[in-house]
Amino acid sequence: MTTRTAAPAPRLHRDRYTLTLYGSFVTWGWLLYSFNPSVPLLASDLGLSNAQAGLHGTAMAVGAVLAAAVTPAAVRRLGRQPALAGACVLLAAGIALLVTGGALPVTLGAMVVVAVGGNVMIASSQAGLADHHGRAASAAVTEANGVGAGVGLLGPLAVGACVAVGWGWRPAVAVTAALALATALLVRRLPRADHPVRSVPGAPASVVEAEAVEAGAVDARVVAPAGRAVVASRWFVLAVLAAIAVENATTYWAADLVRERTAAGAGIATATTAGLVAGMTVIRFVVGPLSLRFSPARLLAGAFGVAVAGWAVLWTATTPAVALGGLVLAGLGYGAHYPLAIALLLGAAGGATDAAQARATVAGGLAIGLAPFLLGALADQVGAHTAFLVVPVLAVVGGVAALAGGRAWRRERPALT
Repeated sequence: MTTRTAAPAPRLHRDRYTLTLYGSFVTWGWLLYSFNPSVPLLASDLGLSNAQAGLHGTAMAVGAVLAAAVTPAAVRRLGRQPALAGACVLLAAGIALLVTGGALPVTLGAMVVVAVGGNVMIASSQAGLADHHGRAASAAVTEANGVGAGVGLLGPLAVGACVAVGWGWRPAVAVTAALALATALLVRRLPRADHPVRSVPGAPASVVEAEAVEAGAVDARVVAPAGRAVVASRWFVLAVLAAIAVENATTYWAADLVRERTAAGAGIATATTAGLVAGMTVIRFVVGPLSLRFSPARLLAGAFGVAVAGWAVLWTATTPAVALGGLVLAGLGYGAHYPLAIALLLGAAGGATDAAQARATVAGGLAIGLAPFLLGALADQVGAHTAFLVVPVLAVVGGVAALAGGRAWRRERPALT
């Protein structure tokens, strides 16, 4: 007779392996939150239109698709740690090319290299955390993204300060290379014995809510792989796409919107983006523990709703202070989007975490490639204010996908015996 058993609430264990992988998120967070707000400044430096500047997102998409193709094979052939360390070195090389490039083809090529290295780095780290922590995966992935956002909070401030003293945006973005190389060194120094010891191959991640199997040490108990939730996975991929599109469209062009609507200077407008990252940082440390007790799919849908509310404040703002408040509120929604969506997707994969992460990387690449470019192209035609109407549309799509994926998840997951 089939019965359901209630497992104890999972706990997040922050061991050496976990903390080392957090370095990937610190590196990526600094890159995103220092470079994305710098795109309008890069456009000014090189004499580019908004649409041309938005092509840097398209270049990142190309790199993401390439990364999705090579990551599973690289992890299988080299092992997770060597693949991760190599990706960090590649990312650092791309950053060096980006900050020394003086023409659009060079900076676009640099972003392809950056995106390949960065996406292999993040994909390897997220799948590693999911496998390592089992039922606590959503908390681990969310906290990792929170740490990255917390450090990334300094990125827009660093750009604003560098611009204010006349150095331009490049020194702040160049810090990414140092962080990447430091992470590579720490990963290489991990002994092989530190590779996941708490996970059970194929065990469901924590988003298999309270009815999931409690996974102990590998040699203590064998847990059968959970069946893959196919329809739920498709919805969660769409949620990942919407989450990344909303975040990147905003971080690329929010500073331009603030300049257009409030007449703020370039340094101040860029620095206001830190409000978005501050909100994202705070909520990631809150929503991680919540995801262990409440439905992550419903939390994700609610977060998309908060994002729309923050967008409304930002969109109607006519002073930098109000715009900053809107960005903070939006960040309280944005911060939960990606970590919850990716944790749900990895949990629905039934143990095939690297393959699921590859699909998420492709979806993210499409989002990064299309959203900033389309919003930039629209801004060239109708202004940043009207173009920003794209953001709430994307958020609604994400909220619907989260709810639909949650319903499909409840239908598809197998009963546990």
